[in-house]
Amino acid sequence: MRTNTLRASLLASMVAAALPGAAPISMVAQEVEGPKVILSSVPFAVQVTGIGDIPPAGAPVELRDNAGRRLASGVVRPGEATELSGISVDSRSQLPLSVRIGEGPEIELSRPFAPAWFSLLPPLLAIVLALIFREVITALLAGIWLGALAVAGYNPLSATWRLVDDYVVHAVGDTGGHTQIIVFSLMLGGMVGLISRNGGTAGAARRVARIAWNRARGKLATSMAGLVIFFDDYANTLVVGNTMRPITDRLKISREKLAYLIDSTAAPVAAIVPISTWVGYQVSLIGDGISVAAGETLGGAGAEAAFLGGLSPYAVFVQTIPYLFYPLLAIAFVVLTSVMNRDFGPMARAEARAAAGGGLLAEGATPVVDTGKSFATAKEGAPLHWWNAAVPVLTVVLVVLGGLYTSGRGAVGTDASLRDIFGAADPFSTLLWGSLAGCAVAVVLSTAQGILSVRECVEAWIGGMKAMMVAMIILALAWSLGAVVKDVGTAAYLTQLLDGNLPLALLPALVFVTSGAMAFATGTSWTTMAIMLPLVIPLAVSLAGGSGFVDGSQYGILLATTSSVLAGAIWGDHCSPISDTTVLSSTAAACDHIEHVRTQLPYALLVGAVGLLLGSVGTSLGLPNWVALLGGVGVLFLFLRLFGKPVAEIVEREAAG
Repeated sequence: MRTNTLRASLLASMVAAALPGAAPISMVAQEVEGPKVILSSVPFAVQVTGIGDIPPAGAPVELRDNAGRRLASGVVRPGEATELSGISVDSRSQLPLSVRIGEGPEIELSRPFAPAWFSLLPPLLAIVLALIFREVITALLAGIWLGALAVAGYNPLSATWRLVDDYVVHAVGDTGGHTQIIVFSLMLGGMVGLISRNGGTAGAARRVARIAWNRARGKLATSMAGLVIFFDDYANTLVVGNTMRPITDRLKISREKLAYLIDSTAAPVAAIVPISTWVGYQVSLIGDGISVAAGETLGGAGAEAAFLGGLSPYAVFVQTIPYLFYPLLAIAFVVLTSVMNRDFGPMARAEARAAAGGGLLAEGATPVVDTGKSFATAKEGAPLHWWNAAVPVLTVVLVVLGGLYTSGRGAVGTDASLRDIFGAADPFSTLLWGSLAGCAVAVVLSTAQGILSVRECVEAWIGGMKAMMVAMIILALAWSLGAVVKDVGTAAYLTQLLDGNLPLALLPALVFVTSGAMAFATGTSWTTMAIMLPLVIPLAVSLAGGSGFVDGSQYGILLATTSSVLAGAIWGDHCSPISDTTVLSSTAAACDHIEHVRTQLPYALLVGAVGLLLGSVGTSLGLPNWVALLGGVGVLFLFLRLFGKPVAEIVEREAAG
């Protein structure tokens, strides 16, 4: 998600400063960056960058409130951004703020003001409306507009314009990842249209039917496919969902169940496997947190700081894997529900409906992808060869893997380790290469065998992309809402909840819950990790006193706290209807998005509660992590045995009722 800041470029001519022993300062301009909305009592930062002829000694810069009280000060230097942090405003009467460099004129910073709790309203409004009315587009628009209202100074008309020209346009046009994901999704949709039209999908379904001849085997095959494509969660979701959907449809597995299977394997496996597009990002954030802990928390000196400074962020990440209780238990629960063929709650009703022939989707449900078009069915007379689907899908996987290796090797060199190569890779470009290669191979296979003409290939390709449009609209709005919640400071307010005197033993559990709440409200696990890891690693070191890490007595707390951020971010992401990966899971399964959220939520809450109690709390109180994991799997197994019902039994009970 992109970061929005206030940028004011102000011209000033020959600002003189009376610095002792320094020549007069000539400043052509300065840039001031700050928050879009100032929240009551929530700390924020302002950056001041000098442009022009400033002496190396620099010039003093001060930030004052409306009453003239100094809130922060620093020194601005040529071409460098000076951050004035730890600023807090308690009431609207303190605004506007003012910035002064040297003896120059004051620069006014007049920003909208809001109580801290307001920052929670935009995401909560979107979530509540989506769950109540089961219509996600309007709910997302309402949440974006409410946030834009504060940013626009509570002007309703300006908020409406900002919704489109600022948030939606920037979300779609963000080439840092969003634009690539949209193009990748559309291209993959086009490939699905091609392999469906040339009979490849139907042929693959027939082939897999020899192995997955019942519902349990079909669900287990889908789960295993999700674990195999471990290198990227987006590729995992879209490839597995589109490949397995015809098979699960034939076995009368509900679309809600398919969406759950792919959603609950994609991010967990990408976050756990030491070679994936997630690892480089996670390791860099862990490194930032360790650096802050060694340099700031411990003052950069002493045995404790030396110990932390010698830690390898990658080694710390690998050591956190056994503590990633939610991702590990989520994968285990997916396998358990598949093998045992048992479900509970709304998912059980969805499975009973589908198994009884009542439809793969609930009555009145609207899938985010339309699979009923002609492009989604095989052309009359087309041979049903399974390889016409398998070869393009395998091409996507191989090209993405090859692209990750090639781009990563180009960034870090040929002598680097495999994990460093994958950590430095460009995942977004490689996803584009893979989807384009898959489309090209599907066209060649279709035309070379005389199954489709070039014109029919283009029609099927365009038809596949058209089917993705509703999903892309939802995805763009989810990203827009993410930008809004950054602008109104939702994450900053939630982060503040961690501040204070926390019991060390409860720190992993509190971090897990806070990270989950942040990911749920913002809809993004990556932003949650980026905010939380540099905060909680120094916090864990500070609360433990530092010495416990050297002798090893408190090192487990560091691992448990770090893993709680990663696990909590994925947990909140799975629960959130505004999460991009949740939207993509609904897309790949051609499921109603709100039905997916409604049926997956009880499962995510159950697994999260077990991981929290046995994992985060249990290990902090001395329980070995392997005992916590095995105990968690055992609890989930018993829960399914006691409260879950086999699908056949559910069908019979509902028929009798």
